[in-house]
Amino acid sequence: MNSYDQKPTYEKYTVPPAQAPEYTPTGIPVSSSGTYYSGGGDGSSYGTSHTGQPLPPRPRPLVPWSTGLCDCFSDVKNCCITCWCPCITFGQIAEIVDKGSTSCGASGALYTLIMCVTGCSCCYSCFYRSKMRQQHSLHESPCNDCLTHCFCESCALCQEYRELQNRGYNMEIGWHGNAEEKNREVAMGPVPPAVEGCMTR
Repeated sequence: MNSYDQKPTYEKYTVPPAQAPEYTPTGIPVSSSGTYYSGGGDGSSYGTSHTGQPLPPRPRPLVPWSTGLCDCFSDVKNCCITCWCPCITFGQIAEIVDKGSTSCGASGALYTLIMCVTGCSCCYSCFYRSKMRQQHSLHESPCNDCLTHCFCESCALCQEYRELQNRGYNMEIGWHGNAEEKNREVAMGPVPPAVEGCMTR
């Protein structure tokens, strides 16, 4: 038989299956989409993906205001101050909302300047209402922040003042005073009892 008449033979071989990526067990539950559910308890992050990139934070549910817009007379002292000198109430609110980055005096002076020059200080104060709502996840009620301050400037400032007060802020001592009080409370926390040593002869 001629060598050209022989049929070529082929060796059988198998293609190795694609190797799955190896993951180091971490004890963190993983979903089918490869998402690690390791978000913090404060709701700041939903978790991280398998690539290690942080996922966007989960939006916190909105809560209603602790007092209504027209409950000004529930705090008569603040109502009178806001009626005659709204710059004082606004300065106190701005210092707390800005977390001490601006002082009460500076914010109040700027509020007064805008009110004297343009007469539209509500265009400045409404931004702090929006910022405060975002910090505390409050409903935008009874209407848009700008409209609320435009038509009910004094009532809006009183409501924001009461809201911060009901959340534990002492509005008269400002942001730094509240921070010092908080640190003092933490330092004076309950001390665990001392454990006595074993008796020896």
